[in-house]
Amino acid sequence: MSASNSGPVPQLHFARSAAPPPPQPPRVPSFRVSLSLVAGGIFIALFLKYALHSVPEGHVGVYWRGGKLLPHITEPGMRLKLPILDVYAPIQVTLQTDKVVDIPCGTKARTMIHFGKVEVVNRLQKAHVQSIIKDFGPEYDKLWIFSKIHHEMNQLCSKSTLQDIYVDKFDQIDEILKEALQADCTKYAPGIDIISVRVTKPRLPAAIVANYEAMEAERTRVNVARERAVVVHQEAQTEHKRAVMMAEKEAETSRIRMQQLLQEREAEQQRDMIQNEMYLGKQKAFADAEHYRVTREAEANKQKLTPEFLQMSFMTAISNNTKMYFGDKLPAMLLELHQILPALQGQLQL
Repeated sequence: MSASNSGPVPQLHFARSAAPPPPQPPRVPSFRVSLSLVAGGIFIALFLKYALHSVPEGHVGVYWRGGKLLPHITEPGMRLKLPILDVYAPIQVTLQTDKVVDIPCGTKARTMIHFGKVEVVNRLQKAHVQSIIKDFGPEYDKLWIFSKIHHEMNQLCSKSTLQDIYVDKFDQIDEILKEALQADCTKYAPGIDIISVRVTKPRLPAAIVANYEAMEAERTRVNVARERAVVVHQEAQTEHKRAVMMAEKEAETSRIRMQQLLQEREAEQQRDMIQNEMYLGKQKAFADAEHYRVTREAEANKQKLTPEFLQMSFMTAISNNTKMYFGDKLPAMLLELHQILPALQGQLQL
């Protein structure tokens, strides 16, 4: 049964047909492709290094090509230039401070002093960047600020004494240097603005420093004595003013007291005058009343002077007389009185 089916024959045939293909030769990488990739990478690296650059804020970019300044500037940001051929430099156009240090200076008396630091705040105008860089290069401040500071400081010191530089005119040095720098920049390098100058106190030789310290100590003692004299003088003036004020106060008090006394006296006089006037008025009224009474009584008596009334009054007086007179002449006296009464009545009527 196995012979008639002949099964193993097709299996052997299948094995021959499924045999692997013959081996192929190994692949070798292309040298040209690798060289291109390397060249591309090198080009990109060179481009990024030498062509792409950044201009910082507050600056502008200036360029030279083959040593010649190009007639354009760039604003802050990412910029491109030709690699190797173009040279780029950032130029600051905002405020900057240049510090000039250790400046030797000889005074009029040939005393050597040193200024530790001079700070110059300046600014380059954007519109003049091309002309300034073309005439003086990117380090223009070395010529017009650093070197100029040394020159101006030596000029100033050679015309001044140590006392002027160190004490009397020290507060004017800043302004003198600023005006000198700005004058030259305006004349020879327009576009450079000198904003301010700050100068530190100079260093003096040790012997001179000792002398100045002694002078300063003596000046301090003199100032203290002067201030003390001023205080004493002010105290004396204050005491004098206080005494004057007290005297004026006492005088014013005395004047017020005298015025009060005078007013009291005047009031008393006025009161006495009023009392006198009242008394005189009262006496006058009393006198007038008495005069009126006497006048009226006289008028009444005048009307009473009649012979009958006189006779009656005479008789009443005789009767009221308690004394009796005796003698041979008494009747004659009575008779004479009786005869005189009419004449007396006539006189009274007149």
